[in-house]
Amino acid sequence: MRRFRMFIDGREIDAADHDEVIDPARGEPFALCPRATPAHVEEAVAAAARALPSWRRDEGARRESLAAVASVLLAHADEVGRLLCEEQGKPLAAAVAEVKSAARWFSYYAELELEPEELEDDAQKRVMVRRHPLGVTAAITPWNFPVALLAWKLAPALRAGNTVVAKPSPFTPLSTLLLASLLRDVLPPGVLGVVTGGAEVGQQLVTSPLVRKVSFTGSVATGKRVMASAAADLKRVTLELGGNDAAIVLPDVDPAAIAKRLFWAAFGNSGQVCTAVKRLYVHEEVHDAIVAALVDQARRVKLGPGLDPGTQLGPINNAPQLARVIDLVDDARAAGGSIACGGERSPGAGYFYPPTIVTGARAGMRLVDEEQFGPALPVLRFSDVDQVVDDANRTSFGLGASVWADDVERAVEIAGRLEAGTAWVNHHQDVAPFIPFGGVKQSGIGTENGVAGLFEFTSLQVLNVRSGA
Repeated sequence: MRRFRMFIDGREIDAADHDEVIDPARGEPFALCPRATPAHVEEAVAAAARALPSWRRDEGARRESLAAVASVLLAHADEVGRLLCEEQGKPLAAAVAEVKSAARWFSYYAELELEPEELEDDAQKRVMVRRHPLGVTAAITPWNFPVALLAWKLAPALRAGNTVVAKPSPFTPLSTLLLASLLRDVLPPGVLGVVTGGAEVGQQLVTSPLVRKVSFTGSVATGKRVMASAAADLKRVTLELGGNDAAIVLPDVDPAAIAKRLFWAAFGNSGQVCTAVKRLYVHEEVHDAIVAALVDQARRVKLGPGLDPGTQLGPINNAPQLARVIDLVDDARAAGGSIACGGERSPGAGYFYPPTIVTGARAGMRLVDEEQFGPALPVLRFSDVDQVVDDANRTSFGLGASVWADDVERAVEIAGRLEAGTAWVNHHQDVAPFIPFGGVKQSGIGTENGVAGLFEFTSLQVLNVRSGA
């Protein structure tokens, strides 16, 4: 099996103990990843602290470095994408596209101007608002988009002048390690470190007195623990947590025209997307037609290993998540839901589960109330728009939501009533480096992307200057 190393202070570092990384398409290990010790974590954080003074000093050099990172990502997109495909499970084309998407984030922040804000400037006084880096940053990333979501954190953090120690998910650490190695000649030693292992590694990062900012993407439960641990010395935190996104389909839609977009909004990356459509509310006038069109899409999609040509949906990433999806679908069936398609684990090796659509769903079913994070979609019939808005908002989550209608003005009005960080109309999951992204309620704290995302990695200083002594 291929053996990987951590990346600390510009050097590849091995460890005495290693963890197996599973290929989800086969359900078997294919590589070994080092398990960081407390000493490794301390070394990585200390190296980041040493690199901070010179890195934060030269904004022009930082912007040049970010542009160079984007070039490296594009040059090695196929190499990194193939490894990402093997460890995460997504189709190879989607994995390569993820790496290229990450390059967009670095290019955006490399080009982003960050000038002091002038509040007052006259003969007597000048008042400016300036932004300074926070310091050493811990970036803790999940297994569904390990490269893209690292870029969401790394690009603005570095642009602002911070140094970063990254901790990828133990299910998908390899693409992050490969990327760090490829950036050895682009970023000065200590500016980026990568340590690997389980929750204990993340906990040590979060509690390190040298770390001043934590950016975490993952589950609500883990996010709460991160926030509690960071509170001990008042570290700044950005938390992008779970979602249970509702999509509301109004009766004036053409089912055939929107079915494909709806399907991929729910089942792209095998449903393993924070902002996937996870609850589909369909007006009774078009309910049956929408369900039939979605089932047709599900039965025609090609499910298989990501490296197989033509694969459109890969496996679920890991065995615990597969077990969770199976449990939620079985619970919905027992509670009276009807399985319109799918509903059983695919035979053979790997963590495959087909696109599953459950009709007759209702509030109180776990598949409706909880985040499934997998290829299973509950469909709920409604007749009253005001009631369905209340139903969509009756959740502790608030990441994204969408409204689908031919009458766009009506859809915009309804979307504005949804309690979500992002509300889309006639599409879902559209993100870009310049568009702020974040959740409300228990879906997160803080903002990623755009200028707002950059500011999350800075402290604000007011410089108030009066002329003369």
